[in-house]
Amino acid sequence: MIKFLNALSLYIIPLIIAIIFIHAIIKKTPSYEAFTQGAGEGFNIAVKIIPYLIAIMVAVATFRASGAIDILEKIFSPLLNYFKIPTENLIIMLTRSLSGSATLGVLADIIKQTGADSYASKLAAVITGSSETTFYVAAVYFGSIGIKKFRHALLAGILADITGIIVAVWVCSIFFL
Repeated sequence: MIKFLNALSLYIIPLIIAIIFIHAIIKKTPSYEAFTQGAGEGFNIAVKIIPYLIAIMVAVATFRASGAIDILEKIFSPLLNYFKIPTENLIIMLTRSLSGSATLGVLADIIKQTGADSYASKLAAVITGSSETTFYVAAVYFGSIGIKKFRHALLAGILADITGIIVAVWVCSIFFL
C-alpha cells in the first residue's frame, strides 16, 4: 500500500497539470493569460488580508509566550498520551481553525524542533491538510458578502475540523507508528 501511494504521489500532480493543459488546449483557453490574471488577483487578495494574518499570528505567539499553551499541554497530556498524540501537536489542533498562516508557522516550528521525519511533524502536516481555517473563512468570506447569520455554517465547519483531526490521528497512527 505504501509503495503504491509513493508511486501515485510522484505522478499525481504532473498528471493533474497535464489534464489542465489538455483541457485548455481543447477549449482553446489562453491558459498563460488566465494563469497570470489569477496570480495577480491572488497577490491583491494577499495584500488585503495581511493585517488579519499578522493579528492572528501575534495572538498565537502571545498565547504561546504567555505559557498558556504549556498549561494546556499539562492538562491534556494524559488524553494526548492515551491516543499517542505528541503534545507538540496540541497547538496546531487549536490554531488550525483560526489561521492557516499561524498554523503553518506552528508547523514549521514543530518540524524545526522535532525533525522533518518525526511522528509529531508528520501528524502536524496531516492535520494541517485535513482541516480548514473555519473562523477565518467565516469572518472573511461571510463578512465580505454581508452574511450575518452563519452560526450553523460555523458549527458544521467546527465539526468538520474535529472530524479531520480525528481522522488525521487515526491515519497517521496506521501509516507512521
